[in-house]
Amino acid sequence: MTSAGAPAHPHSDSGLARARQDFRAWRRTRPFWAGLLVLLAAAPIIYFPYFNLSLGALSVAMSTTAGAGSLVIGLTLIVLGGLLWFQPIIRFFAGCVAVFLGVLSLPISNFGGFFVGTLLAAAGGLLALAWGPVDGAVHPEDTPDGAEGPSAAVSREGGQGSE
Repeated sequence: MTSAGAPAHPHSDSGLARARQDFRAWRRTRPFWAGLLVLLAAAPIIYFPYFNLSLGALSVAMSTTAGAGSLVIGLTLIVLGGLLWFQPIIRFFAGCVAVFLGVLSLPISNFGGFFVGTLLAAAGGLLALAWGPVDGAVHPEDTPDGAEGPSAAVSREGGQGSE
């Protein structure tokens, strides 16, 4: 009995594996992690102004007058996170607004959700600004004459950098 004809991944045709591959392909075509961080930033910004802690008979209320502002900032961050996932073309606008709202939440929403929301919004916004769609992978065998990449190919064709 031999295993020479057995598939390398016997469960690769299952529905779960296919869904995981589809999700991975979808995730790589958009600023997924930026959107996730912006969505997560909304949670502490919305939650802490309405936070009530009861320790036995002692009640600690974090409710402030900034509840409405915190709610608006948090809901806007949720919308921006969704837009980063489903409309990646507006990543620059959404990234700038997320960073702005994260900084704006410092004076409005209990130090931006005790700095957690501010840091998550800033990191997510900056990731959105840094993300760019992949035009296609450049492989060394695809470049002419052993060039280093697209910039070397442009200089060989008489673009920038050629004399």
